Amino acid sequence: MLPDHPYLVVLGTAQDGGVPQAGCTKACCEDRWDHPEEKLLVACLGIVDPVSSECWMVDATPDFPQQMHDLLRFLPGSGKTLVDGIFLTHGHIGHYTGLVYLGREAMGAHQVPVYAAPGMQTFLTQNGPWDLLVRLENIKIRNLHPNQPMQLNERIRVMPVPVPHRGEYTETMALQISSGDQSVLYIPDIDRWEDWDLDILDQIKTHTQLIIDGTFYSGEELPGRDMSEIPHPTIHHSMELFTNLSDEDRAKIHFTHFNHTNPVLNMDGEAYQKLIKAGFNIVHEGEIIAFKGAFSP
Repeated sequence: MLPDHPYLVVLGTAQDGGVPQAGCTKACCEDRWDHPEEKLLVACLGIVDPVSSECWMVDATPDFPQQMHDLLRFLPGSGKTLVDGIFLTHGHIGHYTGLVYLGREAMGAHQVPVYAAPGMQTFLTQNGPWDLLVRLENIKIRNLHPNQPMQLNERIRVMPVPVPHRGEYTETMALQISSGDQSVLYIPDIDRWEDWDLDILDQIKTHTQLIIDGTFYSGEELPGRDMSEIPHPTIHHSMELFTNLSDEDRAKIHFTHFNHTNPVLNMDGEAYQKLIKAGFNIVHEGEIIAFKGAFSP
């Protein structure tokens, strides 16, 4: 039974390239090519208010058509064919390129609210093909002011929180999503916890749940690639940093945004078992995050 109060739903858990990833014929992807049911969609969250029959997406990924369809299924009988808005965290391919499906080549949508921070707004309005979405009013850009709470409706608040992450074109925002006195902090991408002007340990104590960057398990997953060009805190490093947390605080932490090479995707493997034994979690597509605190399938 679905909650009768606001909740989040996990719509995807993979890094920008998805799983399996283009060009990969290694063991981590080989079987998934032949078994579509094992595909993992790109990291994305849905925000649902069953009271008002409203829903929003966090990021517009390359898997946008499937993810919007999946999200709208959580509001049966609403008659909705489109979400009430889209929050963009930053300008990397897995987080905004799904906007193309709102254009005249596909849905031909009208004034879909797209919430974006200043740099992201500039990128969308000054670069094609995104500026065409704005000029044709397929999307309506709404201001996302860093560190300023936004009241979505009577029950849901969203606050963007700047985080350090490769800023080739735009800034990067984490999102604090709150209802009542409970809050979930969503950080799909960050370079290093140590580079952030906030203390992640304090943030863990402050929030009800956290869904955080788990792109790589270790720095040895991509031989031949310069990992300094694609920085992320490894799960191994995060677990070491969180080693002195209480069991209660460890249970708040859920990793997401997994690269196709990440061994935690094998739930029978050593890496996943070590993570779970240490008291941490990963998110799964279709999982519900209720603001009363429970994760449920």
